[in-house]
Amino acid sequence: MVPAVLLPVLVLVLALGSAVRGGSGPVTCGSVVKLLNVRHNVRLHSHDVRYGSGSGQQSVTGVSAADDGNSYWRVRGRTAAVCERGRPVRCGQQIRLTHLGTGRNLHSHRFASPLSGNQEVSAFGEAGEGDYLDDWTVVCSGTYWARDGEVRFQHASTEVFLSVTGEQYGRPIHGQKEVHGMAASSQNNYWKVMEGIFMQPSDVFKAEQYHAEL
Repeated sequence: MVPAVLLPVLVLVLALGSAVRGGSGPVTCGSVVKLLNVRHNVRLHSHDVRYGSGSGQQSVTGVSAADDGNSYWRVRGRTAAVCERGRPVRCGQQIRLTHLGTGRNLHSHRFASPLSGNQEVSAFGEAGEGDYLDDWTVVCSGTYWARDGEVRFQHASTEVFLSVTGEQYGRPIHGQKEVHGMAASSQNNYWKVMEGIFMQPSDVFKAEQYHAEL
């Protein structure tokens, strides 16, 4: 069963005839993915519940349920930039991750997170448009962000890493884990693409791969 929040994207993808599922290859702009924190086995999640402290913006958490419909994020170019649908994301490239259910972008800023006191991570903006604090650098080895590889996301402005260290919320989001930014690189920072709809690599990427093999 496809979650209701994914239906508009699924209709678009089917109309374009350019979706693939699973397997290897690069993550591409326009893809819709779930991201798993490898250390704590929770997926990056958001919902229309605001923090009761700090910025008061929409909360971002980690959930263990693989079938949760509020864990889909669209991969987009950085603020005020266009990343063409199907273009592979390079290691070191800045991107935005837009929450599919609410249209707000993964965001961070110098507020303390509610449980651990690390840097708060929230969801911000309207209809996919926020500000420069929505930009994250994809930190990985090799040339492109690989679907089957582990990556880190470093906040472009404050340089913290998107992390989970295990702190757990009570009501109204009982059992969900805090997601925050950490200054230090550690095993708590690593993420992997799980379920999703992946846009096929563009012709530009295919040409680059062809010439690299010659």
